Amino acid sequence: MLTNKKHVTESSVVVAAPLETTRAVAMDFAKWPRFHGPAVYAESVPSDGDGELIRFWSLTGEDSVRTWTARRFQTDTGTEFRHEPAAPPFESVGGGFDFEPRPDGTTHVRMRHEFSLLSEDDDVAAERLASMRRGGAAYLESLRYAAENLEDLHRRTIAFDDSVFIAGDIADIYAYLYEADKWPERIPHVARLEMTQPSPEVQFFDMDTVSPDGSRHTTRSVRICLEPRLIVYKQTQPPRTLDAHSGHWRFEQTPEGVIATARHVATIKESMLHLFGEGTTMEQARKHLRRVLSANSTSNLRLAKEYAEKRAGY
Repeated sequence: MLTNKKHVTESSVVVAAPLETTRAVAMDFAKWPRFHGPAVYAESVPSDGDGELIRFWSLTGEDSVRTWTARRFQTDTGTEFRHEPAAPPFESVGGGFDFEPRPDGTTHVRMRHEFSLLSEDDDVAAERLASMRRGGAAYLESLRYAAENLEDLHRRTIAFDDSVFIAGDIADIYAYLYEADKWPERIPHVARLEMTQPSPEVQFFDMDTVSPDGSRHTTRSVRICLEPRLIVYKQTQPPRTLDAHSGHWRFEQTPEGVIATARHVATIKESMLHLFGEGTTMEQARKHLRRVLSANSTSNLRLAKEYAEKRAGY
């Protein structure tokens, strides 16, 4: 039976950054995969209602992803959100952030979750409260780190796009990059790839790649596949030189063909600069990484172009 009993949990943190900076970081959901471990991807969903409707994908384990949609409303002191729809065992899920400036220039952030269950159960309620409390604390710690280290993260992060025009069918282009289990046969720099696919939308794989200098890197990634327009990836185990690496393959249909774009967002681990070569500076590491990643993604795009255009008869 339905119940209206509300269960509430709240976490808080003091961030050594101004309110405007802290709030901006918290609200920029598109950048959360860069510094919050569980976050994989989020995007706005077209909606006629008030506020902003956002769909989220988040890791719930080494090989599982949860997705949900929430409507977000701005308030005078922060933001409110509610899940639309709430998934069982919930009747409703919501919450919000409050940002309070402190006299010393820091910001006090409170994060609240509240829910009601479709059928009241003390054990289920306690389990969900504990899970939300852990998740909220981890989220706030990521927010604190990002807001306090924003300039340093910017200094260590490269973000860029490579695009190519393909006179082929968007379905063929998407399929070429979606079928990651075939990459060792199709893509020269991929030496090994072992993939699991819990659903058509979600892929996990462990991959060995070989760089132009002959070095070999092993990574683990999760991908969100939204046919035929987008494949998002995040390395859950990036190479030793990086703190984070994420990006996407985006496919845009035009009257003449398809614009395929590869995006990389990578954060260099400063303590591992020596792995780029003794004496390597951050500026040199950024240039090296851009060159290597761009070479890989451009090569992949050209291979996808060759595959799709051949199937189209060009």
